[in-house]
Amino acid sequence: MAYTAADVKNLRERTGAGMMDCKKALDETAGDFEAAVDALRARGLAAAAKKSSRTAAEGLVGVAVSGTRGVAVEVNSETDFVAKNDQFQDFVRKTTQVALDTAAADIDALKAAAYPDGGTVTEKLTSNVATIGENQQLRRLKHVAVTNGVVVPYMHNAAAPALGKIGVLVALESEAPADVLEALGKQIAMHIAAAFPLALTADDLDAELIARERKIAAEKAAESGKPAEVQAKMVDGAVAKYAKENALLSQLFVMDNKTPVAQVIDAAGKAAGAKIALIDYVRFQLGEGIEKEETDFAAEVAAAAGIK
Repeated sequence: MAYTAADVKNLRERTGAGMMDCKKALDETAGDFEAAVDALRARGLAAAAKKSSRTAAEGLVGVAVSGTRGVAVEVNSETDFVAKNDQFQDFVRKTTQVALDTAAADIDALKAAAYPDGGTVTEKLTSNVATIGENQQLRRLKHVAVTNGVVVPYMHNAAAPALGKIGVLVALESEAPADVLEALGKQIAMHIAAAFPLALTADDLDAELIARERKIAAEKAAESGKPAEVQAKMVDGAVAKYAKENALLSQLFVMDNKTPVAQVIDAAGKAAGAKIALIDYVRFQLGEGIEKEETDFAAEVAAAAGIK
């Protein structure tokens, strides 16, 4: 057996499928977790799994905006206790501002940038690890900018000003009044936080994700026993549905759950008398895509104490 009971439990939690179905899927895939997820989905036994379901790491996301530019930065820590630490929060806030001020292209550039209190960002991070006593890592950053318009920041369930677990930036290109764009941007940012789009448009979706969905759809269609041409249409329809539901501009706006986001933006532009274009966005969810090993604290204590 190439998997453990914990794998069965995790697969069940991830997919909502029954325990025996999860065990069978892991048997068939020699313990390959992601392949087992796909196998369950192909049988219609699991809902589409999004990256947010794998969120595990602690820390904070920071956002900062200046004029027509904005940046989001994620800094990870081992525990949520550190994320609540004033020293850690100050570091994330200042580092995010450094990323904005220096236009650091990537994490390596940000690490080498000068820190406001002296030294580099890396040196300050190393000092924090030593004083706080817990590992911390700069994980990722992304910039957005417009030529004429606004970049609107939003922090869902903020732990402190501009710091939290889901940070969003919305870049709106337009000559419409700033207050109109700010209000629209805030609504779209709230939608992004809730709906978790995977790309701006269907064409921007990761080719590997589309290929994976097509494979799953093909397996489902094959089980229908329908003619090949019907199966082909079923597959195309399933992939189109997936793209529509995961591309921001085609998603149904969470405020009314019936109007595509693109239409909401068009309507706002007509009302303002100026075209509005959503040209880019950022959605950073803390720990997104990071697997974190679950530990049994009581068992660890017992083992350390020599208790069986």
